[in-house]
Amino acid sequence: MSAHRISTLLSLAAAAGLALSPVAAAAQAANPLGLPADVNLLGNSDPNVRKATAVVNGFVITGTDVDQRAALLVAANQQQLSAEELERVKMQVLRNLIDETLQIQAAEAQEVTVEQAEIDQSYARVASQNFGQDIAAMDQYLRSIGSSPQSLKRQIHGELAWARLQRRNFAPFVNVSAEEVNDIIERLNATRGQDEYRLGEIFLSATPETAAQVQSNAQQIVDQLRQGGSFVAYARQFSEASTAAVGGDLGWIALGQLKNPQLETVVREMTAGQLVGPLQIPGGFWIGLLIDKRQVLMADPRDAVLSLKQIQFDFTGIPEAQRNARLEAFLGGVQQLRGCGDAEAGATALGATVVTNDQIAARALPEQLQPIVLNLQLGQVTPPFGSFEEGVRVLMLCGRDDPQAAAGPDFETIMGQLEEERITRRAQRYLRDLRNDAFIEYN
Repeated sequence: MSAHRISTLLSLAAAAGLALSPVAAAAQAANPLGLPADVNLLGNSDPNVRKATAVVNGFVITGTDVDQRAALLVAANQQQLSAEELERVKMQVLRNLIDETLQIQAAEAQEVTVEQAEIDQSYARVASQNFGQDIAAMDQYLRSIGSSPQSLKRQIHGELAWARLQRRNFAPFVNVSAEEVNDIIERLNATRGQDEYRLGEIFLSATPETAAQVQSNAQQIVDQLRQGGSFVAYARQFSEASTAAVGGDLGWIALGQLKNPQLETVVREMTAGQLVGPLQIPGGFWIGLLIDKRQVLMADPRDAVLSLKQIQFDFTGIPEAQRNARLEAFLGGVQQLRGCGDAEAGATALGATVVTNDQIAARALPEQLQPIVLNLQLGQVTPPFGSFEEGVRVLMLCGRDDPQAAAGPDFETIMGQLEEERITRRAQRYLRDLRNDAFIEYN
């Protein structure tokens, strides 16, 4: 322990009136509890040593490891979990740590190395993205949530080692022919204008014997997601689908690619941002999130860049009895404005303010406003929205640059996606083999 740390602890003890006087020290020396001179300790003699939760091919995973990694997941969801939910999370975290250990061991056995400098660089990038390159702030944050820098660096080590092993052992043996890519391009061109969906999924496998328990677990996940939990975090930790590694993201797909009539029907009726499930499908239970929806190879109107004027009337200081009359006057005045050139002068006459934004994508607007604004002509305004407390506003459309027609599918991109899918499938089979051959002891 550092001298500074010892000094701090002594200062805290003194401030709390806990500093020992010579008399108190002498009383303690007299052994007032009558303890024997020779103490025979039973069990673990070191309180700082935690029992292992699992031993994987000789590598120890402790309860502290599980707690610190679980803390990362809980923090990512930004919500408190019940004791029961937290225990379920820890069980999944233990499974993830076992897989991570197997992946690191497999890489090391085949002399696929990850230098500590690489791990530190990746850790620094995370710190840069979240704490403005302040690594010390990152360290402090991790400790404050019950995790540690070592826990996150271990996860980074596992991801780098596994990715490197896949590139060396699987990527050279994955072949995608030009004919396969061209077939996909032809199918995409043939379906131009049809709807396609970007889906997130969480799949939990179940047998007839475990179906009830798995369904209960799946429902608990859905409940947590509806309360604001991170879909990506839950997919990474709990999903047994191949998409778990990318947070459950299926990417852009046509409904036929789901190969399940039940899911096709459900997804067709979903709106962006909607969560459904758990749905029982062959092999288990499925939870789905519609991330977005678009038409194949068509420009998305929501990518239009808009020039908008926001005209707002503030009711602060206006007596309640006069508010409705002032609102009517404001809305009537807005309807009389003669386009964007009249917005500033007209708003001033009405006692309102104007804020202009010349470079805003339609998709950046609140979802309810997007279709309304996209249907406006230049100089027209949206229906009013807001409240007396926050102010009442309208948006006036002053310009619109529509997106260019979507380019055709890119050959290299499609080939890369096919190669990645096949590498991932081979890696999953290899990980199953590692699990089957592992020596794992549980406490």
